[in-house]
Amino acid sequence: MIKIKSIEAFVYRFPLKHIVQTSFGQMNDRPMVIVRLVDEDGVAGFGEIWCNYPAVGAEHRAKLISSIFADLICSKSFSSSGNAFEFLTQKTWVLCVQTGEYGPIAQCIAGIDIAINDLQARRASLPLWKFLGGSCDEVATYASGISPANASETAERALDAGHNALKLKIGFDTQSDIQNVKDLRHLLGTNGNLMVDANQAWTVSEAKLMLHELTPYDLAWLEEPIVADRPDTEWLSLAKTSDIPLAGGENIFSEERFSHLVSSGYLKVIQPDLAKWGGLSKIIPIAKKIIQANKIYCPHFLGGGIGLLASGHALAAVGGAGLLEVDCNINPLRTSITQGFFDTSMSVLKLGDEPGLGIDPDLTEIDRYRVH
Repeated sequence: MIKIKSIEAFVYRFPLKHIVQTSFGQMNDRPMVIVRLVDEDGVAGFGEIWCNYPAVGAEHRAKLISSIFADLICSKSFSSSGNAFEFLTQKTWVLCVQTGEYGPIAQCIAGIDIAINDLQARRASLPLWKFLGGSCDEVATYASGISPANASETAERALDAGHNALKLKIGFDTQSDIQNVKDLRHLLGTNGNLMVDANQAWTVSEAKLMLHELTPYDLAWLEEPIVADRPDTEWLSLAKTSDIPLAGGENIFSEERFSHLVSSGYLKVIQPDLAKWGGLSKIIPIAKKIIQANKIYCPHFLGGGIGLLASGHALAAVGGAGLLEVDCNINPLRTSITQGFFDTSMSVLKLGDEPGLGIDPDLTEIDRYRVH
C-alpha cells in the first residue's frame, strides 16, 4: 500500500535567449512544474507536469496541486499507482466538466502518477525501467526543438553534441520550410534521421502539397501535419498521399482514443506525452499495444529533466525501435537533472541501476529559476 503524507509543486522558468517558435505560438521561456510526493515512511517520489502553454500554465497547474489535489491525495492509501490514477480521475471528473479544464487537470494527475511510480520503484530498490518490466537501461535519442530561425546553427550544435537524428519545426511558409529541410539534410548526410513537425499547421490540401515538396528529403516522419482531432478520413487520405510516415499522439487523451489511433492505421509513429496525459500507469500498456501493432512508440516530451527521465524509463521499459525526444536547446532545468545520464554522446541516454528515476534531484542548483 502507498500512503501519501504530503505533496508539493515547484514552478521554474528559464528565460530563453532565442524564442522557441511553433506554428501556433512561441515560448519566451522554458517552464517546469515538479511534483514531489512523500509517503508516511519519508520516501519521496518526483514527477513533472506538462505546462508549456499557455504562458501562465505552469503557475496555474501548481495552484491546482495545492488547492485541489493535496486534499484528495494526502493521508489516502492506494494499492498501486494505477489505483491512484483512477481515483483522482474519478474524483475530479465533475470539476473537469464544470470548468472545461480537462487538460490541466489531466496533466496534474499525470505528474502525480509519475511521482507515485518513482516512489514505488524507490521502495522496491529498482530503477524505474526495470520496475516497469524492461531489460535494458539504454535508449537512443533524437534532437528536438529546432526552430526555423537559425535552424542550421542549432542543428550543428546538436550534431557536435553527438546527435545523429534531428527534428525540425516547420509549418511557417513553404519556401523557408523547404530550405531548412534541405539544409539539415545536407548537414546530416544520407545516414542520419531527419524528422519534421508541423504542429497541426495545415489543412488537408496544404498538407498534401507539402508532402509532395518534402518527398525528396528522405524523412523519417512528418509529425502532426493537420489538427490532431481531424476525422480519420482526412488522416487516411494523407497517409495514402506519400510514403513519408505520419506521426502524432501528443495531443491524444484517453485509452479509448489511443486504442483507436493504434487500430486506425494512418500513423506509423505514435507519440504519447506521459506528462500531458496518463503518466506511466496508462502510457506503458498503451506503448506495448503500439509495438504489438508493428508501429513505433516514440515518447513525446519537451520540458524539464524529471519528465525527460520518466519518458526515457518508459521507452526502456517497453523496448522497440523508438527514439527519445531530447530538446537540444540550452535549458538548465533539463541538464542540471539529466547531465549524468549521458556519457560521451547525447545520442544515447543511459538510465543506470539507481532506484526510481535514478536521481535525487538537487533542486538548489536551479533555485534561482524558481518562481513559485
